[in-house]
Amino acid sequence: MAHHKSALKRIRTSEKARIANRFYMKKMRRSVKMVLEADNKETAMPLLQQAESTLDRLAIKGLIHKNNAANQKSRLHRHVNNLS
Repeated sequence: MAHHKSALKRIRTSEKARIANRFYMKKMRRSVKMVLEADNKETAMPLLQQAESTLDRLAIKGLIHKNNAANQKSRLHRHVNNLS
């Protein structure tokens, strides 16, 4: 266990960040999954916009790499464009 006051504080703050990051990553996976499960373009478009927004936010926060966000968005766009 840590002995310094700053180390104890760092443990507390890292735990808070870990829990918040877990929530955001779960939100990202959920929004991507909803787009992929959409059965037509009309229902997929608003879900796609929401997923893009989530991916961009996570890339800005540094939770995922910006290229990862771009690849995910490209994949989702390809999927939605192939829907009828």
